[in-house]
Amino acid sequence: AADMVALQAEVTALKSRVATTKADQDEALDTIWMIYATSLIFFMHSGFSLLEAGSVRFRNTQNILVKNLMVVTVGFLCWWSVGWAIAFGVDWRAPVSEASDFNGSRGWFMHGLWDNSSMMKFWFFQGMFCATGGTIVSGSMAERTKIKGFTIYVMAMTTVIYPFVVYWSWSTRGFLNRYTDDTMTSMESIFGPPLIDFAGSGVVHMVGGVGALLGAAIVGPRKDRFHPGTDDAFDGHNMPFCVMGTFFLWFGWYGFNPGSTGYMHTAADAWKAALVAVNTTMAPCLGGLTVFFLRARVLQPKRLDVGGFCNGILAGLVGVTAACANIKPWEAAIIGAIAGCLYQGASMILPKLQIDDVVDAFPVHGVCGCWSILAAGLFGDPSEKHGGNGSLYGGDQFPTQIGSALIIIAWSGGWSILVLLPLRIIGFLRLSDNFQDKGADMMEHSPAKAYITHEHNGLT
Repeated sequence: AADMVALQAEVTALKSRVATTKADQDEALDTIWMIYATSLIFFMHSGFSLLEAGSVRFRNTQNILVKNLMVVTVGFLCWWSVGWAIAFGVDWRAPVSEASDFNGSRGWFMHGLWDNSSMMKFWFFQGMFCATGGTIVSGSMAERTKIKGFTIYVMAMTTVIYPFVVYWSWSTRGFLNRYTDDTMTSMESIFGPPLIDFAGSGVVHMVGGVGALLGAAIVGPRKDRFHPGTDDAFDGHNMPFCVMGTFFLWFGWYGFNPGSTGYMHTAADAWKAALVAVNTTMAPCLGGLTVFFLRARVLQPKRLDVGGFCNGILAGLVGVTAACANIKPWEAAIIGAIAGCLYQGASMILPKLQIDDVVDAFPVHGVCGCWSILAAGLFGDPSEKHGGNGSLYGGDQFPTQIGSALIIIAWSGGWSILVLLPLRIIGFLRLSDNFQDKGADMMEHSPAKAYITHEHNGLT
């Protein structure tokens, strides 16, 4: 009998060690996955930098690059100090009913995360998302925006505008996506079903896209931008940079979307990430080809437009981001093609309204971000058990998606006006005509040119 008791104790101890080892391995796998995915998202800033640098004129190259650097450095400090606490500052041990529907209120300056080290990877991942919102805005306002005014807006974006939307949508306590009770087995929103926005088409891209539209409108067009016969004078100076930037962004999107699984320690996690990666490939293919075809065969001047091809690819990527975990690849292809059409339409409308969006940030991120949210309410078969609830299959998701999109647009738009309009009035936002004529690089950067040529033996 004593031997049996000892054997049972050994078996119990062994089971405990196995369980501990399994938990440690799961945490290690999840952490490796999240750091890898976040690194890909960080690399997207290289893509944004190249795309925006290639889209501006030679004399403003360094100026737009400084803004990309400011977004990451200032944005992360704002996320560390304030943004995280608003977005995810919840007492996870407290009853669900005690949490606010509107915002978090714990974890200022990362307080408490030292005692919950498993949250470090999540803080890192979500912080990288936060910085992306400001980068979207920088390209739309390029070549005529003061660095100090833009930096103030980035601070507002990463401390207030973006974090609140994150809380509503992703904290599991906000009014767009919250647990119904402490069993944490079902979720709801104020519209009924919880919001579907798997990787942030609304939370990240639409927030940034709306800011881009209002930023471009409030700062005003570049000097002489809409004078007759001046279109060619405002072409970007480096199309290879634009193409390379597009590929860098597409590459980074494989961290943005698959990384939003949040976990990678089960076969189910791996399968979901693989499905997301496939859908993140199908949609941009159709989006890019759709725009390329429209500009080559349908729309004047019916020429092969490489820049349009690039933005069509990005439109498809944005378009699939909300529903990428809930749909089949053929649905992703349809979503991408429609995103390409919507991008093209919006890109044609903005100049008619004399809104000077240098990189088409609003058509790509605002319009296609909104389409992505709506598409998640149309596509996704509930019977497939992947979280889809599309109205095309009898689901009831669409009202939630419409209502959520309107709320996000109103919030992002309202705050953008509150921040940007006073900056324009007090002279903190728009560069003078003299600055624009000579170029910001020449006027306030050292060295005064982004590219230095040296003559040697008659060669330049």
